[in-house]
Amino acid sequence: GAAAAALIAILLLLQATFGSWRLAAAYLVTLPIALVGGVLAAVLSGGSVGLGSLLGFGAVLVLAARNASLLVTHLQERERDDPRAARASVVLRGGEERVTPILMTAFATAALLLPFAFAGGAAGLEIAHQMAVVALGGLVTSTLATLVLLPVLYLRLAARPEPERFEPAVAAGNVGLATGSYMHEEA
Repeated sequence: GAAAAALIAILLLLQATFGSWRLAAAYLVTLPIALVGGVLAAVLSGGSVGLGSLLGFGAVLVLAARNASLLVTHLQERERDDPRAARASVVLRGGEERVTPILMTAFATAALLLPFAFAGGAAGLEIAHQMAVVALGGLVTSTLATLVLLPVLYLRLAARPEPERFEPAVAAGNVGLATGSYMHEEA
């Protein structure tokens, strides 16, 4: 009940943010894929799913959601800025512009987590170890999902945004505004 209500609320917020039900659904599809790496890392490390693993999954979800949201809004802005350009080139260029921030976020997070992942059985670090292992695995798949899968889904599912329309001031009868000159009438 509560999980379904939360999912519906998230979907509504995403639709309001992106202006598209299909993009909101594509965004939601990439989030569970981001968790696959965390599950694989937990299984391969022989660890059990505990509090630390749940924290790791939460961290991966937050990071994946942030990166995906920033990428989608950036792609929408690029399309609005250049409405006549080929869509694939706009998405490729927009993706290239976001690659560095996304990778830097992943690498910085990984650098913070690596000591805990290698701490393994150190007394008092069991929860941090579980969290780090799950988060590191999830970072890999969330980064790949954001940089590879999300642009492909965007190309397939996103409606072409309308370019922002500016009515010429001349058409509105404001010749002074259109030319930048202001004529003062003397009585």
